[in-house]
Amino acid sequence: MQINTYTLENGIRLIHSEGNSAVGYAGLIINTGSRDEDENEHGMAHFIEHVIFKGTKKRKAYHILSRLDDVGGELNAYTTKEETCVYASFLKQDMERAIELIHDITFNSVFPEKEIEKEKEVIIDEINSYKDSPSELIWDDFEEMVFRNDPMGRNILGTPETLKSFTKKDILKFLHNNYHTNQMVLCVVGDISFRRLTVLCNKYFAQVPENLRIEERKPVIGYIPEYKEIEKGTFQNHIIIGNVAYDLNHPNRLGLHLLSNILAGPGSNSRLNMALREKNGIAYNIESSFSPYHNTGIFGIYFGTDAENLKRSLRIIERELNLLRNVKLGDLQLYKAKRQLKGQLTISMENKESLMLSLGKSYLFYNKVDSLEKIYRKIDSISGSDLLDIANEIISKDQLSTLIFK
Repeated sequence: MQINTYTLENGIRLIHSEGNSAVGYAGLIINTGSRDEDENEHGMAHFIEHVIFKGTKKRKAYHILSRLDDVGGELNAYTTKEETCVYASFLKQDMERAIELIHDITFNSVFPEKEIEKEKEVIIDEINSYKDSPSELIWDDFEEMVFRNDPMGRNILGTPETLKSFTKKDILKFLHNNYHTNQMVLCVVGDISFRRLTVLCNKYFAQVPENLRIEERKPVIGYIPEYKEIEKGTFQNHIIIGNVAYDLNHPNRLGLHLLSNILAGPGSNSRLNMALREKNGIAYNIESSFSPYHNTGIFGIYFGTDAENLKRSLRIIERELNLLRNVKLGDLQLYKAKRQLKGQLTISMENKESLMLSLGKSYLFYNKVDSLEKIYRKIDSISGSDLLDIANEIISKDQLSTLIFK
């Protein structure tokens, strides 16, 4: 896969992978998210992701939404703890239309007061609907428990109280303080020459005023393992067991991804899926998650089960964790686990939108993109002893926190 890169004088970077599909994908990824909010700004990063669609210097909200819809394309956005992304899919002949639109809503939004007030109510509805989904809500509560008294622990949506306080002045302040040009990457996957793409990039992004990030994010400190049960009146019990974990630059990061995949990855033959669902029939959904961030990370195992099966499920999970902490994987087991992870990574690259976002995030955070062959070599270098060490560090019994919704 041929990768091309380019950097504008204001610090905005471009990464491109050329293809021969009739469909193209483009996204602007910005290294800012809910973690970068002050306490009185809780929910601001996500709120801005909504209101940039509500009007620019030359477009009303309807014209923004129709610009790509009219030609069969799609425009979307998302916010995480550490990033905001505006992205689009479109027919290849509409590449410039998409890139211009992404630039327009990101840098020329005017944030009409009427639209600001309307969108507050929309997001409050989103918050309330989220509360009706305990399998999602528990992750927010778990992160709040693990990252106690730190912005990393606050949920992305904010609260009705903070949302209602936001003004246009607050929005502009957050943009100035956090939308840094040297922390932005425009990523494109599509049938366009790199030369033509750099022309478009200069045409629409070169005039963005330079705004450089100088200070690094503060590290997260003070993790204390905790066990907590919360009465939610749910039909099922929902449970997360986890720990703080490796950051984006930790040498064991890929090893923990492999361990997480073995435990409860997407494969139906994961250890916990086999133990809880296939052998005992006491859980429907079991998943393991590892999210690395700047200078911190989080690992968690989620499952849902009926109340009468809770203690039994916890015993089974502890048995499986104990095996990983004490018994090194055999050569054949390790080979199969590595092959499974490599297959999943390769198949995910066939989704061009996912590929576009993956390339952009890698270039944003590491200023490089590893080839699949290099990633394969890194996976192959992980030993059974490495996984044993990782298990004893991350899933150490005395370092795990547990949250239960009952």
